[in-house]
Amino acid sequence: MFRISQFMQHILDPQPLGPKRNPPGPVVIWNLIRRCNLTCKHCYSISADTDFPNELSTEQVFGVMDDLKGFRVPVLILSGGEPLLRTDIFEVAERAKAMGFYTALSTNGTLIDDSNIEKITSVGFDYLGISIDGIAGTHDRFRRKEGAFDASMRGLRLCRDRGIKVGLRFTMTRDNAHELPQLLDLMDDERIDKFYFSHLNYAGRGNKNRKDDVFLNTTRWAMDLLFERALADARSGRGTEFVTGNNDADGVYMLHWVEKHFPEHAEDMRARLVQWGGNSSGVNISNIDNQGNVHPDTMWWNYDLGNVKERPFSEIWQDTSDPIMAGLKAQPRKVGGRCGQCAHFDICGGNTRVRAMQLTGDPWSEDPACYLSNEEIGIELEQGLPDDLPTSVS
Repeated sequence: MFRISQFMQHILDPQPLGPKRNPPGPVVIWNLIRRCNLTCKHCYSISADTDFPNELSTEQVFGVMDDLKGFRVPVLILSGGEPLLRTDIFEVAERAKAMGFYTALSTNGTLIDDSNIEKITSVGFDYLGISIDGIAGTHDRFRRKEGAFDASMRGLRLCRDRGIKVGLRFTMTRDNAHELPQLLDLMDDERIDKFYFSHLNYAGRGNKNRKDDVFLNTTRWAMDLLFERALADARSGRGTEFVTGNNDADGVYMLHWVEKHFPEHAEDMRARLVQWGGNSSGVNISNIDNQGNVHPDTMWWNYDLGNVKERPFSEIWQDTSDPIMAGLKAQPRKVGGRCGQCAHFDICGGNTRVRAMQLTGDPWSEDPACYLSNEEIGIELEQGLPDDLPTSVS
């Protein structure tokens, strides 16, 4: 995750760069259930409104939680499918909070209503994220359900009004990019705490919709807009969080943005971005799916590292006999193509490996969704950008 707002704050209030602090264990994004009441276009877990076999029981979930706590995992993000369809979700969440995990809920928001809002509030979630794909009809088309937008917004407001930290999650494609400014305005109007901008990743249903990915020029437009909004928010002191995910080239693009707009902070910014280090799949980010399979992150559902029913997560995560895990944990990673030649490899770490694997079969080839030119990444032979993409979105 790339935390734009934190970097903007350093521009406005420069502080000495402290030592790098590695988390004690990986963040665990846990897809507790695959069932979902929606069938979204870009779903990475390819969920549906049906029961899936071999999902972890409550007792098995609790056993895994004990192992995660012993392994010093700091954060549990409870996801799905739709996690609110799991009958023991509140029991699991309450136990997670009692054990001291930072506990977040990732939901489509449509099932949050007067019948369960008090229970949701009583859990004390540290964060609750709701996915929004556009305004009204656009969101409903992506979610393939009429009324989904209104239901999600009702759920979000119920949570916000009870003091729960809430955020919008937006995955951009060609079909919804033009509504990004409206969503940012919506966030302001609704007093929402966080905006998570996700680049479309080639996994699950997103892989099937790869032709819709809006990288290169449209992505640059979106990032410029996010930078401008985050800077204005930081100057106002409002404290909204702007973050991005699934494209670590964002860090390099921000460095160029700072060089253009705040050149006096460029050297410090580069040092901070190098300390951030880019992609952390298989290191600080992990995933457990509904059947207990462990993956390097949530986008690697086609690659299993092991199963928590058979081996503890703590053993699976440290096992570098797996070639993917060995490669992800290598410092630096051995990545080829443009990524291997990039002058800013120490910032993004080679970006998202699952994208390279999906397109080429080789997880160590260049990331095809890097939206920076050869010149911007220090490669002399400039290939340029495709001329069939817009330079802006109107």
